[in-house]
Amino acid sequence: MPSTPDDKKFLAVAIAEARKGRSEGGIPIGAAIVVEGKVLASGHNRRVQHGSAIHHGETNALENAGRQPAAVYQQATMYTTLSPCHMCTGAMLLYKFKRVVIGENRTFMGAEDLLRSHGVEVVVLDDDECYQMMQEFIRDEPTLWNEDIGEEDK
Repeated sequence: MPSTPDDKKFLAVAIAEARKGRSEGGIPIGAAIVVEGKVLASGHNRRVQHGSAIHHGETNALENAGRQPAAVYQQATMYTTLSPCHMCTGAMLLYKFKRVVIGENRTFMGAEDLLRSHGVEVVVLDDDECYQMMQEFIRDEPTLWNEDIGEEDK
């Protein structure tokens, strides 16, 4: 699917969140929820910071958005720096997001096909900054990365 002129602008919000997460000692994955051209909420992976199993970037953005009428989420676009895992995909499907814009999927291929199979528009920007951020993190923190994606240390 083609990107829009605003996609880079809103991905920048997610990238800023990813940087914030990394500066806190966490995993550099960020997200932003955009409705009608405005950022409703943003968040970043806080698994390390909160000792949480579920605070990925996308779920943290949803938490920060709080309770919203179903119609709000059904108009929303989720911007995420990395291809979303099955857990985050499930949350987006539950709330019927119409569109997901992904910074990169070379590092990790999430459940993009599942999103598409439910009629969600998926746009992959293949953003080099997102990719480099993850490569540096994985090089520096391989054990933490494997934990985040549910893999055993190799």
